[in-house]
Amino acid sequence: MRCDGRLLALNSYENRVYQLGLEEGGFCVVKFYRPGRWSDAAILEEHRFVAQLAEREVPAVPPMEIPGHGTLACLDGQRFAVFPRQGGHAPELDDPDTLSLMGRLIGRIHGVGATESFRHRPHLNLESFGRSARAFLLDNHIIPPELETVYRQVVDQALAGVERCYQRAGHVALLRLHGDCHAGNVLWTDGGPHFVDFDDSRMGPAIQDLWMLLSGDAGSMAAQWERIREGYETFRDFDPRELHLIEALRTLRLIHYSAWIAQRWDDPAFPPAFPFFDSPRYWEDRILELREQIAAMDEPPLL
Repeated sequence: MRCDGRLLALNSYENRVYQLGLEEGGFCVVKFYRPGRWSDAAILEEHRFVAQLAEREVPAVPPMEIPGHGTLACLDGQRFAVFPRQGGHAPELDDPDTLSLMGRLIGRIHGVGATESFRHRPHLNLESFGRSARAFLLDNHIIPPELETVYRQVVDQALAGVERCYQRAGHVALLRLHGDCHAGNVLWTDGGPHFVDFDDSRMGPAIQDLWMLLSGDAGSMAAQWERIREGYETFRDFDPRELHLIEALRTLRLIHYSAWIAQRWDDPAFPPAFPFFDSPRYWEDRILELREQIAAMDEPPLL
């Protein structure tokens, strides 16, 4: 594939992703993987999952075969994959029909995801997204000293609330997920949506790929959920006990997100992108956020 010099950096902090113009016409997208994050086996599991979805006509965008390399190539120690470019815009999640379609498509993704398990990619749970993130932030003294004690108290209360939510849910099935199924990872066109960026794909409960489609107050989320659930159950049953996990998973995401930024703070791309991260104001906002989540986790789940 000969490039014609057109180069556009796309919005990605975890990896480096570029749109490249091709001499033969059109474009491709190249993802250069962050060193040390995933093993080759874990990346190839992600590629296999997306390929399985595409084979079953689920609108996901799998990587292309690179002659002599499969879907994962390496040059001078730098691993990369090449994807066809897929344009589109974020879905309009205030449209009930869009929510129903998203539910149907995620139901199909999970139908494929449940057919086998990841062996090399992690699980989404209290330990991986909560306790380990807390430990990194506190053990490395990331929080400003004047706020460290109160942050420690609040994050411990939040994680105790997450544990209670998991206890209320009981045993729920784990399956291969998209893992980061927010509106920015869905590209909508006149022909419908395409799911992209399965880089955070892992084992977890089905609700993880659904709750990020919800927004607003409890009444609004309940109405949105009803449309999503109806679409989802066209293809796959949903275990209602997982509704106990929505606010728990939101809490884990908030804690994990701060640790994710901290772990990559030496990357030159991060300080300009998150200029307030090392300020007291950032952590005051996170403390308030977690206090709100502590209260939310004690509320009844969506019906």
